[in-house]
Amino acid sequence: MNYLDIFPKDLTNFVLVTLFSLLIGLSQRKRYMRREETPEFGSDRTFTLFGILGYILYILDPDNLSTFLCGGLAIVILLGINYVNKLIKQNSTGITAIMTSLITYCLGPLIYTQELWIPILIVVTILVLTEMKEKFINFTEKINDLEFINFAKFMAICGVVLPILPNDEIIKGINITPYNIWLSTVIISGFSYISYLLKKYVFKDAGIIVTGILGGIYSSTATCVILSKKSLDANESLYQYITAIFCAIAMMYIKFLILLGIFYSALLDEYWHIFIIMFFITAGVAFGMFKYYRSKTMPTEHIKDEDDKNPLEFKVALIFAALFILFTFITHYTIEYFGSEGLRTLSIFAGISDPAPFIINLLQGKYAITDTTIIIALFHALISNNIVKMCYGIGFSKRKIAKPLLIGFSIITISNIFLLIFLS
Repeated sequence: MNYLDIFPKDLTNFVLVTLFSLLIGLSQRKRYMRREETPEFGSDRTFTLFGILGYILYILDPDNLSTFLCGGLAIVILLGINYVNKLIKQNSTGITAIMTSLITYCLGPLIYTQELWIPILIVVTILVLTEMKEKFINFTEKINDLEFINFAKFMAICGVVLPILPNDEIIKGINITPYNIWLSTVIISGFSYISYLLKKYVFKDAGIIVTGILGGIYSSTATCVILSKKSLDANESLYQYITAIFCAIAMMYIKFLILLGIFYSALLDEYWHIFIIMFFITAGVAFGMFKYYRSKTMPTEHIKDEDDKNPLEFKVALIFAALFILFTFITHYTIEYFGSEGLRTLSIFAGISDPAPFIINLLQGKYAITDTTIIIALFHALISNNIVKMCYGIGFSKRKIAKPLLIGFSIITISNIFLLIFLS
C-alpha cells in the first residue's frame, strides 16, 4: 500500500499543494531579495494562496471545472492589470512571475488528476528555471550567431530529412537504402556535434588530456594526428600528449560500443564485455604512461583553440556517405565471392582509413555471416587502424614520442589479438 494512503486523500493533496506552492513562492522571494527589488505582486504567501485557491475551486466543481476556470480567468485579469501597470511605470516586459503564478494555480488539478511524479517534476523545473536566469544570460552571451544555425542544421538532418527518406533497396539484393545511408551520416555527425559542444562550452579551458578524450568521441585517428603534430612544440608537458593519444583510443572503444547498441543490439548483448575490457586496458595504458612519463615539475598546458570549425560540414558528410556506399558494395561482393575469409582480409584494409563507415555498414548490412564473424572483422579493422595511428603518431611527431607509442600500442594490439583468439 502507498504510504500516502494512510491519510485522507483530500488532506494529502491539500498538504502537497500548499508545500509545492510555498516552495515556488520562497524561490520567488529569494530572487527579489538577491536583486534587492520589491516583488511584482507578492512572493511566498501570495504564491501559496494561488495554489490553495486553485485547490479549493477545483474540489468545488471537479467534473466540469467551471468554477476553477472562472477563478483562473479572474486571476488572469488581475495579473494583466498588474502587468500593464508595470509596463507603464517600470518599462519592464518580463512575465516570468506571472507564468509561474498561473502554473502554481494549476497545481491542485494536477495533483488530483495526474500521477504524483508529474507535479513534482513541474515544481522542480520551475525552481531550476527561476534560479538559472543569470546563468542562461551568461551562457547566451557566449554563443555566437552561427551556433543556432548549426543546431538547426542538426535538427533538420535528423528530424526532418531522415524520417522522409525511403527505406527501399537502391539495388536489389544489396542492403543499401537512402535511409540507412543518411542514418549512418546522422550518427557520425551527432558524435562530431556532441564532441564540439562539450569542447566549446563545457570544457572550454580543458587541458590536453581532456582534449584527447573529447576528440576520441568523434575521430581517434584525427585526434592522434593533431596531438602528434602539437607534441613537436611541447617540452615539459610531453607526457600529457602521450596520455591524451591513448585516452582517445580508449574512447574509440566506447564509441563503437555505442554504435553496436544503435545498429545491432543483439550483438551488444553478447559481446559488450569485450569492448569494456579493451576500454579498461587502453585506459590503463594511458594511466601508466601518465604516471611513468610525468616529471615532478611539469606544468599543465592547454591546447590553443583553433578557429571554430563547423561540426556539421556538408563536405565531410558527403565523404562519409560516399565511403559508406563504397564499403557496402565491396563488402557485399567480398562476402558473396570470398566468404568470411575474404571479409577478414577486407576488414584489415578498411582499418587503414577511418573504420567507421565499414563497421557501421557491417552492423546493419544483414549479411549471411555469423555474429562472431562480424565481431572478428570489427576488431580486425580496429587493430589495423591502431597500427596506422601508431605510424601516424611516430611520423608526425618526428619520433619524439616513438618509444611510448610503440610500447602502448603493442600492449593494446596484443590484448586485441588475444581476445580474437578467444573468440575464434
